[in-house]
Amino acid sequence: MRWYSKIAAAALAAILQACATAPVAAPPPAAAPVGAVEQRAPVTILVSIDGFRADYLARGVTPNLSRLATGGVTAPMHPSFPSKTFPNHWTLVTGLYPDHHGITANKMEDAARPKEVFTMMSDDPFWWNAATPIWVDAEKAGVRTATEFWPGSNVAIGGVKASNWPHAIAGGTRPSDWAQFNQVITGAQRVNAVIDWLRRPATIRPKLLTLYFDTIDTAGHSYGPGDQRTTDAVADIDAVIGMLTDGLAALGQPANLVIVADHGMAATSGERTLAILGGLDPDDYHLVETGPYLSLTPAPGKEAKVEKALLGKHDHYECWRKAEIPARFHYGTNPRIPAIFCLAETGWMISDKAGKPGDTGGNHGFDNQSPDMTALFIANGPAFRPATLPAFTNVDVYPLLRDLIGLPPKAGVDGTDAPFRDVLVR
Repeated sequence: MRWYSKIAAAALAAILQACATAPVAAPPPAAAPVGAVEQRAPVTILVSIDGFRADYLARGVTPNLSRLATGGVTAPMHPSFPSKTFPNHWTLVTGLYPDHHGITANKMEDAARPKEVFTMMSDDPFWWNAATPIWVDAEKAGVRTATEFWPGSNVAIGGVKASNWPHAIAGGTRPSDWAQFNQVITGAQRVNAVIDWLRRPATIRPKLLTLYFDTIDTAGHSYGPGDQRTTDAVADIDAVIGMLTDGLAALGQPANLVIVADHGMAATSGERTLAILGGLDPDDYHLVETGPYLSLTPAPGKEAKVEKALLGKHDHYECWRKAEIPARFHYGTNPRIPAIFCLAETGWMISDKAGKPGDTGGNHGFDNQSPDMTALFIANGPAFRPATLPAFTNVDVYPLLRDLIGLPPKAGVDGTDAPFRDVLVR
């Protein structure tokens, strides 16, 4: 046999031996059928449309929101008192009245930080740590969250901010994904951010999201709730809500949408602005806020003088010691609330200065039961049966959100899911 024939014979024998002794390899996994669609579990999206008074829905410019309301759950929703932006946004995600969660106003002071003032730019956890928002409990339970703006969502809840530069924050919890608020980011860009998050692989896809719009509130303040430019802003946001629902449909992403406002809006004017401190010297008090309500602390030794000038019912406003604010407001025990609190009649303003004749616009912060303060509420998605519910207060939204994302009820909150039990698909 030639040498190359011997090599060929040996190779053939080796191949036959390998075939006889080697295990049979498993076939490769079958490829997914072309065009297969992922079966997605529902997500929960909490949408805030700042300043959307409940009756804006009847203006005939909201086809998308009206469709969601007709096919879902809607109700008049009362804000908590005071009917201001930051207190109510924190109530919606904590289930606590502002008196209990500590964000008692858009501007406030705290004796523990005598040289600081809380404003809507404050992100020091010191101001926020009295309550835990839903995204913190969700993250700790393994439910991934993302916030395309929400007051407080940029704060490391539970953290501590260093007093010295660069003021690093130690500890605390934020959503897995969050964005720092910037008013120039358009509604469409905000929706696109949410849709982009939902395009992610399931392992890093959020299950609870928040989305915030501010332009209706801005228009209401600038022009008043009855102005055509405010109605135009309502129409613009409705179109953006249509973008959101279209984007979800294109993804095949079921969603439970909970669409809320933090408060309504009342028309104001310079002719209805009262200077109520005229009988006092500026050295008699420390003024904190003015507008729909006025709050101040008397200077030491001036308590009797200030109380005599202010306490009681007056034309278009009423003043109380903080401990005597009517119980229905659930407001007055928190140390951040100043000693004297005056509330204007809806549509009136109170200040240390008189209003300018001809000034018009809108404001909120009035009695939370006022019809002008009533806020939008719509819930639509696979978890809801269509229904129109009686009026409720916004502390009840937080327990509803816990139901939707599978968290157990939380003890010690002011709200309850009772208004929604008959409309939830269990």
